[in-house]
Parts: sequence; structure tokens; C-alpha cells
Amino acid sequence: MKTYLVTGGAGFIGSNFIIHLLRRHDDIRVINLDKLTYAANPRYLKPIEHDARYRFVQADICDRMAVREVLQSERIDYLVNFAAESHVDRSIVQPDVFIQTNIEGVNVLLEEAKRAWQIDEDTYQKGCRFLQVSTDEVYGTLGPTGRFTEHSPLNPRSPYSASKASADLLARAYFETYRLPVNITRCSNNFGPGQYPEKLIPLMICKALTHQGLPVYGDGLQVRDWIYVEDHCRAVDHVLRMGKPGEIYNIGARSECANLQLVQWIVDYLHEQVDDTISRNLIAHVPDRKGHDRRYAVDPQKIERELGWSATTNFTEAMEKTIAWYVSHPEHCLKRYLDAQEERRGSAADGSFPDDLP
Repeated sequence: MKTYLVTGGAGFIGSNFIIHLLRRHDDIRVINLDKLTYAANPRYLKPIEHDARYRFVQADICDRMAVREVLQSERIDYLVNFAAESHVDRSIVQPDVFIQTNIEGVNVLLEEAKRAWQIDEDTYQKGCRFLQVSTDEVYGTLGPTGRFTEHSPLNPRSPYSASKASADLLARAYFETYRLPVNITRCSNNFGPGQYPEKLIPLMICKALTHQGLPVYGDGLQVRDWIYVEDHCRAVDHVLRMGKPGEIYNIGARSECANLQLVQWIVDYLHEQVDDTISRNLIAHVPDRKGHDRRYAVDPQKIERELGWSATTNFTEAMEKTIAWYVSHPEHCLKRYLDAQEERRGSAADGSFPDDLP
């Protein structure tokens, strides 16, 4: 029986991954270590909270002794790090928080995993694996053509992406220096039901449903590559079980879309299917974000070719499913959106954090 330590498992992607594991595999245990910050939601895990194979530990990945205790007492085989500060806009206002969690916290996890698993200088417990979940944003921005591969140079352009790139380099260094069995995955933009409404898709859905303005940065022609969260979870599972130690795997679904086009699609769908008073008149262009990357797109050929994974969820069907979830959970949508606004107002000491961010 394998035991997983999933950090950040009460967040959007981490909780989906835990549910995926417990539904797909019988011979496992899952320990969820999460600090429960603003974006975490224990309700994500209600489907499995009474599963005897699941345990929750409230702790910060920067807390070395808490991490050490879990690794030692639970005999962890796989450590999957989803824990991160992840919103670019927040990183522009409060970079220190991102440096602490995304760099210092990852260093704690790597060092304590090495301490728990190491048998001698270059030998570790059989079958153990450390997986650092990263982002395509570490590559920077693309021109109108081409896709990022695992060999693309790192060129982060925000405090968030710089902190994630730093964590990737640390993880890679632990493989090269100590032979710690590490993998790194870099995924495109995730979406799906229940995502915290600071991200583009849930923010636009929640604001449209409450007939509020839909802020779009600049001309709105920034292109993002989207993937349904369940496809991402399957990919991480594949890497853990079949990935070659030391390798990096890009995860994407080849679903590029300009931000403005995506927002217009959401509005049109809601107008036709939910409320005909919702219209494109709600869309408002706002000044562009500092250092805003123009285009992301990842090439997933390596993970498709070497591990046999591919995205299987149709983008349009996944969007319809996502919107339907928010429509059927109006109390969740509105409360989480209002909570996000309130948290934003108090998140910067000088009060400069905007209320409405795409």
C-alpha cells in the first residue's frame, strides 16, 4: 500500500487530485497537509472526508517540524506539492508571501523528504518520489506561434512565476546534487467546478451571475492555454507512477483562447442558457496588468509519447459543466465571490489591492 502526502490538498487542484486518487486506486492512503489559507475550502473534500484511507493535517509547508513529523510517522512514499500562493495579481502587491511559501516552503519539503527517504549518500527508499507541481508561467511569454517545450528557457515575468521557477530549480538541484527522485510538472491554466473566484473563469461567471461589470485587462487579446482540472489530475498520477526521476513533463490540452473571446463566450452562454439580461455590455476593459504575459501554450507531446497520457475532456463541454456547477450553487458562488472581494480589500497594508481583478 502506497502512502501519498499531498500538500495544498484543500485547494482547488489538490482536492481534485485527492478525490481522483481515492476513487481510482484501492491500495493507497492519502495524507492531506494544508495550511487552510483563503483559497482553501475543506468542503471540496466532503466526498471522501470519512474515507478510512484519508487523513487531514492542518500545517504550513514552511513549518519544518510539522512536515518532518508527518514524513516520519506516516511512512510517505509519494510527496506531491500543490501548496502555493498562485494568483499573479496578489504577487505583484505582496511578493514576500510568494517567496516564503513557494520557495522557502518547497526547500523545507525537499530537505525533509531527503532526510526521511535517504538510506545513504545516493540511495533512497525504493519507490519514493517527490513531485513539484509547477506552471507554464515559468517560461514567460510566447509570440503568436509556437509552444513551450520542456527545453524552453525559464523567463518568469512576475513575482509569482519567478517564485515557481525558483522552486523548480531547487527541485532540479536536489535531483542533480543529492539524487533525490524528483519530477516537475508544468501545467497550463486549470479550470473546473468550485474554483476560487479570483481566477478568470470563475470570477467572470460569478460577476456575470450577479450582474456586475466584467473587467478585462488591456485589449483582452492575451492568449491562455486551458485544461480541465480532472485531466491535470490524471496527468500527475501518470507522472508519479511512470515518470522517469529527474524529468520534467509539460501538461496541456491544446485549448488556446484569448481572454476576451473566453469572457464573451461565457456571457453569451449565460445569456442563452440562464438569464437573457446578461449581455456583453457588462464587459469593461481596464488598464493592463504590469508585466502581463501575452501568450502561453505548452507542448504536451513528451508526456503523451512517454507516459501514454492525453487530455480527454472536450473544452466546450468542460466549460458548460463548469458554468452549470456555479449556476446550481448560487450561494457558494456569491458568498465566495463576496469573501474574495473582502479579503482583497484587506490584503495590502496600504489598501492598494484592487477589488476587481481579472
